[in-house]
Amino acid sequence: MGILTRFKDIMASNINALLDKCEDPEKMIDQYLRNLESDLGKVKAETASVMADEKRAKRELDECLEETEKMQKYAEKALLAGNESDARTFLEKKQSLAAKQGVLQQSYDLAKGNAAKMRQMHDKLVSDLNDLNARRDAIKAKVKVAKAQERMNRIGASAEGAVENLSAFDRMEAKANKMLDEANAMAELNQSPQESDIDSLMDKYDTQGNGAVEDELAALKAKLGVSS
Repeated sequence: MGILTRFKDIMASNINALLDKCEDPEKMIDQYLRNLESDLGKVKAETASVMADEKRAKRELDECLEETEKMQKYAEKALLAGNESDARTFLEKKQSLAAKQGVLQQSYDLAKGNAAKMRQMHDKLVSDLNDLNARRDAIKAKVKVAKAQERMNRIGASAEGAVENLSAFDRMEAKANKMLDEANAMAELNQSPQESDIDSLMDKYDTQGNGAVEDELAALKAKLGVSS
C-alpha cells in the first residue's frame, strides 16, 4: 500500500533530521515529538479510510451472501409450487451471485489485511509516542545535567589556568631572587684582598665613637699627666 511506504519515508526523514540537528537535544526531542504527532494524525486518517474500505467490502460481501441465500430459498419455493421455470430463473441468479461473491471475497480479504496492517502501525506509533512522552522529562533532565557539567568543566579549566599563572609568577620571583643572590656572591668573589682590607679598616673607623668622647678622654689624660 502507498500509505505504508509513505509512512516509512516520513519516519526515516524525521529520524535523519533529528540526527542532523542534534546540537540541542532538549529542543530536538520536542520537535521530534511534534513531528511524530503530525505523522500520527496522517496515519489515523489513512487508517480510518482503510478501515472504511474494509467495512464497505464486508457489507457488500454480506449482502451478496444474503442475496444468494434468498435465491436458494425462492428456487425451493418455486419447485414446491410446481413451477420449475421460476426455480431455474432463481438458480441462474444464484450462480451469477456466486461469481460476484468470489470477487467480493477477494476484495474483502485484501481490505481486511490492509486494515490490520494500518491498525498495527497506528497502535505502534501511539505506543512509541506514549513512551517518548514518558521519557521526555528524563531526557531533558539528563541534558541539563550534561550542560551544567560542561559549564563546570569550563570554569574548572579557567581556574586551573589562573593557578598555573600564579605558580609561574612565583617561579619567576624565585628565579629573580636567585639571580640577585648569585650576582652579589659573584661581586664579593671578584673583590681583591687589598680592597677587602681597606674596606675592613674603613669600617673600623666608621664604627668608632663620636668626637665628644675623644675630647673627654684627652682632657682626662692631661689632668692625670698621662701621655698619649
